[in-house]
Amino acid sequence: MATVLVIDDDTALLAACRVGQRALGHQVRTAATGDAGLSDAAVYPPAVVVLDLGLPDIDGMQVFHQPRGWTQTPVIILSADGSEDRKVEAVNGGADDYVTKPFGMRELDARLRVALRHHATDQAEPITQLDVGPLTLDLLRYEVSYRGERIDLTPKEFDFLAYLARHVGKVCTRRMILESIWGPGYINEHHYLKVHAYLIRTKLDDEQVEFLQNDPSVGYRLAVHEADIGRYRNTIPASVNRSMIVSI
Repeated sequence: MATVLVIDDDTALLAACRVGQRALGHQVRTAATGDAGLSDAAVYPPAVVVLDLGLPDIDGMQVFHQPRGWTQTPVIILSADGSEDRKVEAVNGGADDYVTKPFGMRELDARLRVALRHHATDQAEPITQLDVGPLTLDLLRYEVSYRGERIDLTPKEFDFLAYLARHVGKVCTRRMILESIWGPGYINEHHYLKVHAYLIRTKLDDEQVEFLQNDPSVGYRLAVHEADIGRYRNTIPASVNRSMIVSI
């Protein structure tokens, strides 16, 4: 039985989740505020979190980003706000799924099981090398080769390129990259990405921006053929959450 932590200020919904999800085979813990949810997750680490965005004390996205700093627990966002922008914000931030109120208990159960299954599969598939089209990254030795030639990158350049390789073919937002590589305190330092992208392109001889591409209003991506994307996704590890791979 998986332990599910539901964080929502709707007490009737919490009661329904306790009864409904327990009947479907889950252990359920509940919290009515963001602070209470964070405290509960720290003391009783859940297998998956169901998190409401409209909490009375802390914005749901703030609650979401705090536990993501110290755990890979899958998170399903729960909200009455079904707008596309809000969904994109949540998924870009790393959410595993998004459920719009009202919802059925069986629907929530199905989404919980998918998130748990992906997480379990991911944990069993660690990798030490990324092969994306003409690019190969050795994650243990911090070595890079491009079109068969060894390329010398700084650690941050390597991490930047490896992050894009883990999300190959998709646009990664600037915030996602900065928060993952430099930390939450650097999410507005967009010039870091411009400088590092320029240096990486120079070293890869990619001045025509054919491989490391950018959308000035969104972020960056590696552009490869569909066949290369499919081959890589078959070996993607669980530390790389598939629901974070988002088209913008």
